[in-house]
Amino acid sequence: MLGLKGRHLLSFQDYNKSELMLIFETTRGLERIAAKGKTFRPMRGKVLGMVFLKNSTRTRVSFETAIYQLGGHGICLRGEELHLARGETMGDTARVLSAYLDAIMVRTHNHWELEEMTSQARIPVINGLTDKYHPCQALADFYTLLVKKGRLEGLKLAYVGDGNNNVTHSLLLGAAKLGVNIHIATPRGYEPDSEVMALAQNTARISGSTVKLGTDPAGAVADADAVYTDVWVSMGREAEGKERLRDLAAYQVNSSLLSLAKPDVIFLHCLPANRGQEVTDAVLDGPNSAVFVQAYNRLPVQKALLGLLLRGEDLLEEMNSILNQEILSPPRG
Repeated sequence: MLGLKGRHLLSFQDYNKSELMLIFETTRGLERIAAKGKTFRPMRGKVLGMVFLKNSTRTRVSFETAIYQLGGHGICLRGEELHLARGETMGDTARVLSAYLDAIMVRTHNHWELEEMTSQARIPVINGLTDKYHPCQALADFYTLLVKKGRLEGLKLAYVGDGNNNVTHSLLLGAAKLGVNIHIATPRGYEPDSEVMALAQNTARISGSTVKLGTDPAGAVADADAVYTDVWVSMGREAEGKERLRDLAAYQVNSSLLSLAKPDVIFLHCLPANRGQEVTDAVLDGPNSAVFVQAYNRLPVQKALLGLLLRGEDLLEEMNSILNQEILSPPRG
């Protein structure tokens, strides 16, 4: 049996396909238990520290709710409240927090800061977002695809817009590992990081999926099972706002573009969205939109992730015991 206990999550490079699927299978199991109204608190006594050096809505609330619903406790640690603001290193902070906590979730600017923290931490460190990767978001994205489509292998995911951001990078690596065909349409100068592209292309050769990069939104969206976009001006790039809005104007996901995809296409966006820029209201609120299901899925996926990193196979045994009892219990009446 696969074990994730004690592992870090910096990017999808840290996990193979079987391990990613285990997270999704565990998510489904936890959701089945919750749907039956069963009490399952496998994280009693566990404490998650959540370090926020960047603003957050979905990451903050979903992680704090996840650890609470599992029976544990979350502590929100904002940057200005920590001695990081006075120059203490991420490594020293990690060594101290490792003595108090069971896991650390970090949302920060530079990916190297997270790497420094993991080099010194003695407990699992989870990437809640860096400038390079956003694996927790992408886990929820692929889980949404799995639930909506019933499979991942062979699906076509089209990404339209700014190709050089943490979401695109995580989608590339995740799609390549999970067998999803991904086609990115982005203007010249907005291409994904070349190192990430190379990693994705090499991984795709093993999984049998395809990774394509171009500048034509219509070509990317044609016959797609899912269409994804993100904001054109990410956090920290506000100074480039006018230039970005001009360069990306032709990459708006609207009803006309979405009509080129399959009739049952689902539209995805990591949120928050700038309505009228990268996506129109008609698409975001339309019948093909799954953005709010996608946002909700951050919660159950992160419950599964926390459970596997902190409890490992013990969590799976307890979860499966509850599910098997439900199956084996004779009907009442």
